[in-house]
Amino acid sequence: MRLVTWNVNSLRVRLPRVLEFLAEHRPDVLCLQETKTDPTAFPHAELAQAGYVAADHSGGRWAGVAVLAKEELGVADVSSGLPGEAVQDEARWVEATVGDLRVVSTYVPNGRELASVWYAQKLDFFAAMALRVRRLRTAGGPLVVAGDMNVAPADIDVYDPAAFVTSTHTSEPERTALLAVQAEGLVDAYRQLHPDDVGYTWWDYRQGHFHRGFGLRIDLTLVSPEIAERLTRVGIERDYRKGSRPSDHVPLVAEWT
Repeated sequence: MRLVTWNVNSLRVRLPRVLEFLAEHRPDVLCLQETKTDPTAFPHAELAQAGYVAADHSGGRWAGVAVLAKEELGVADVSSGLPGEAVQDEARWVEATVGDLRVVSTYVPNGRELASVWYAQKLDFFAAMALRVRRLRTAGGPLVVAGDMNVAPADIDVYDPAAFVTSTHTSEPERTALLAVQAEGLVDAYRQLHPDDVGYTWWDYRQGHFHRGFGLRIDLTLVSPEIAERLTRVGIERDYRKGSRPSDHVPLVAEWT
């Protein structure tokens, strides 16, 4: 199984790169975030021509998530929205079953500023996420929760921790909230195979951050233990941060037997 997560920062803008990626890597499953697509404009036809079907939760100009799967695998039992999330119309959570695998694509709120209503909503989202993961794990079967978590789990995942002391993405409550999700029975796939490696998935567009190595690891693939023990590769496709009109995030690939 090859599963990929990628915040594309506008599917309309990035569709040529997504189609290029599908042709080059042929993932079984591709989780997308920040599709920023109107529900009636999601590119199902273009993806079908590439051999993929999609379960999307689209909200227009902001957010938006999707689970793509090879046509022969299909997507079933689609569920949109996270039970208990504070803001119901932001299109940040979609679930689908692909074969025997339950897949979630999620785009966790940014949080903006520590002393803000948006930060509180981010923590509430994580709390709702932990409850949903508990229910999914109780139901049994392999599970993947993948997406832009908007949290760097540890200082090794930040190019300069001191630069973020008063900012979101590295605060202790955020990291604790993310750990609470994992405590419901999920493993960080990248850290499972790369316990001590520095690997970023996001770089600011400004000031040449990509070329200067100023990145964060905020895109995660969280897997249930039966998948974690079978992982063979977890890689970051840095080349997709280069070239024409790239997203500020890159694809994170997980493979298992």
